[in-house]
Amino acid sequence: MLSQFDKIIDRRSSNSIKWHAFPDDVLPMWVADMDFAAPSPILGALHGAIGHGVLGYEFQLEKLKEIVAARMQKLYDWDVKAEDVVPVPGLVTGFNIAARIHTKPAEGILIQTPVYPPFMKVQEYTGTVTQIAELKKVVNEEILHYEIDWDVFENAVHSEDAKTSMFLFCNPHNPTGTVYSGDDIKRIADICEREDILICSDEIHSELLLDGNKHIPIAAISPEAAQRSITLIAASKTFNVAGLFVGFAIIQNEEIRKKFIKESQEMTLHTNSLGHIASEVALSGVCDDWLEELLIYLAENRDFLVNYVKENFPGVRITNPESTFLAWLDFSTLIEQGKVTTPLQDFFIEKGKVAFNEGTTFGPGGEGFVRFNFGCPRETLVEGLERMKVALA
Repeated sequence: MLSQFDKIIDRRSSNSIKWHAFPDDVLPMWVADMDFAAPSPILGALHGAIGHGVLGYEFQLEKLKEIVAARMQKLYDWDVKAEDVVPVPGLVTGFNIAARIHTKPAEGILIQTPVYPPFMKVQEYTGTVTQIAELKKVVNEEILHYEIDWDVFENAVHSEDAKTSMFLFCNPHNPTGTVYSGDDIKRIADICEREDILICSDEIHSELLLDGNKHIPIAAISPEAAQRSITLIAASKTFNVAGLFVGFAIIQNEEIRKKFIKESQEMTLHTNSLGHIASEVALSGVCDDWLEELLIYLAENRDFLVNYVKENFPGVRITNPESTFLAWLDFSTLIEQGKVTTPLQDFFIEKGKVAFNEGTTFGPGGEGFVRFNFGCPRETLVEGLERMKVALA
């Protein structure tokens, strides 16, 4: 029986970044949006809003903040109040605001690489210092797993002759798909408490959990962590509405929250009213059956991808992600053998007409890797893998 997620939707007829960044004969499996239609309740609510005919200025609804708070309670037993929720145009905006209100030039921002590329732009925008705690790559035959090297993490704090002012955390982790354990999260929170470091946690993939994995918001680990955390969430990745540009900063420390709101106002940032509608519907719970089906489909796609790589690409290693719709592939052995050339993105576009994210853009630890988006119909996934096979042949 076909799944709703097997449907091929023509995105070249839209203004999609994903589908127009490369020539038309290149299959895009790069940027992190999925090739699936958003849930019907969201589309119905948006059609209704547009059908009204007037798309004027709107207030940020208190009801939406209450829905966000209620979802945190439902998912994580995390007691968030509506007043703790601050809408933002997106999570990248959110962590840049966090850096602006809390860090001073020449102070440090700690990150764990390889990581989502905008994490490495914040320092450039704020005149701060990049401090890197590279994640430890664990190899088990063809499968990769990433974990925190605590000596590396501790040594990165206050490194590069700079006081660490903020830790920019990615949980679940992009691109490795790692879901951090409660012990890991508590240890991070304890270090940040001891060293007086603000935690800004990008948790945008927190509902894209595969195999029944559980997400723990770092702010929910303790009252102390809650008071030094800015948690960023959105419906955008989970329900595939990223182009509507609405996310949320959850800030339980009143002083930090006031500074965050003041900076947002001074930058004249506004969120999208259609994004409010989509977020309200998505987070209300009426799309949870759709999400449950999506997670099953993504897990099956992941399994197909991992098995295909193991059986057809000798010398290539791959993560078996615990979350997200993103896999992380290691071609370093083939590069050393001279079978693959770099940049890898150029190699696969030229040899296989398929596009991935270049690993070097994810910082130290990304050399020799590509990020592969498997959030697509199975037919598209198979075609992408067959194009890779042609390139590697």
